[in-house]
Amino acid sequence: MSLLCVHIPSYRLQVALREAAGVRNPSAILADQLQRGHAIDATPEARAQGVRIGMTLVQAQAAASDATILVHDVTRSAQLWEDILDALDAVSPLIDSSGEGTAYLDMRGVLGSPQSWVAQAKSALSNVELRFRTGLAENKFTARAAAIVSDGKICQAGEERGLVAPLSISTLDIAPELIVRLELLGITTLGQLAALPHGPFVRRFGTRAALWHDHAAGIDRSAFLPRAHQLQIVANLYGEGSVEYEEQVYFALRMLVERVHQDLDRLGKRAALLLLRLECENGNQREVVVRVAQPTAERAMLFDLLRANVEGLRFDAPITGLRLQATELESGGTPATLFSGSDPDPRAVELALARLESTLGDSAARAALVPANCLESKFAYERFGQIPPRSATQTIQPDAPVVAPPQLRLLKVREIDVVTADDAPSFVGSPPQTVLQCAGPWRIDEAWFERRIARDEYDVLLEDGSLYRIFRQGAHWYVRGAYD
Repeated sequence: MSLLCVHIPSYRLQVALREAAGVRNPSAILADQLQRGHAIDATPEARAQGVRIGMTLVQAQAAASDATILVHDVTRSAQLWEDILDALDAVSPLIDSSGEGTAYLDMRGVLGSPQSWVAQAKSALSNVELRFRTGLAENKFTARAAAIVSDGKICQAGEERGLVAPLSISTLDIAPELIVRLELLGITTLGQLAALPHGPFVRRFGTRAALWHDHAAGIDRSAFLPRAHQLQIVANLYGEGSVEYEEQVYFALRMLVERVHQDLDRLGKRAALLLLRLECENGNQREVVVRVAQPTAERAMLFDLLRANVEGLRFDAPITGLRLQATELESGGTPATLFSGSDPDPRAVELALARLESTLGDSAARAALVPANCLESKFAYERFGQIPPRSATQTIQPDAPVVAPPQLRLLKVREIDVVTADDAPSFVGSPPQTVLQCAGPWRIDEAWFERRIARDEYDVLLEDGSLYRIFRQGAHWYVRGAYD
């Protein structure tokens, strides 16, 4: 049981009741807003009177006229949830927050037994005045189901389907109107849902239903996504643009990279995307997105990439905080081949590209060939990506000469003199040069930028060794490029 779930039932309602400490009425409705609001939660007493989630506030009040109306405080709810996650960080540094009220802790490598982990979680949240439950299992959905079944419930491997079977279908993330439809069909528990044939159920309720069917069988393949680490920096240590500012920020950034590296190392993952948020004293925020072409977990590489992207930034106020998150995690180590000594070092190339992109922004791109008949359409610009290592099946011949194919260099189009024989170029240029070899014609007939292009192209090798791409359009001949 590697996942410990901490679940706070009706989290938003509990927060609202806590803030309204003077309310003694057991019947209460939580609304998203007072004016034209809707019910987003309700106490069991209010539900017994007919209140349903999604009702307008007018409808809810008509069903439970004596109920107390509470309004959801988004800011307070989010702040309290962050405090809870920070407290759970003492139990395990790897926490996946699946929305306010439910958190999953990866307990792999944490000393102790499952019972001691539950005790640690309860101790960490001893000051939280909210009712919460815990459960352990091998996947996230079953861990939450275990917490719902019984506080501190431990689901052993192989017991998932039996554990979730008695639970209501409302345990799933399903809209209320779909729950009503399923209940009309006689489906009220997860066990009944899991017994339905998978294919017909998915065809009737859509692709999202495949996830519901898996969950009803105790299967959850969703990835564990650790939350971002945060580090607050004392604002007055950093002055804009000064050497002291840069050194201190880099020191703090190195600390964050170390924490992210430890998490990635424990999970056996590599990061393909880094999100760095810098918070300023005046309230402004700057977010730096670092795409890692070759996903890695190496601390030195992660730090160098972040530093290369931060070096060119300028701020109009001192920096007060940093937040770093690694996302798009991949399993395993960095792919490598046995014979790759002559391949370019991907880390050195990627670091150089990161510095180029930091300086040039979106204008840092490389030309790439795309399938097209017309030369003008064969070139496009794209962002630099991963440099693939040499295939292990390639034949290694160190002493074999490297033969590079000739590269076509486009020239400014100009008209030239051409003498033909049997409709093929025989002499080209002024003074004329003999065509030693000719390839073509290749017929181009298409619209390009709303202008029709119709021409015949040839590659010609001239007596002086030059190789040109020429074309005939109508009765005229033009040079289009030269091969290097």
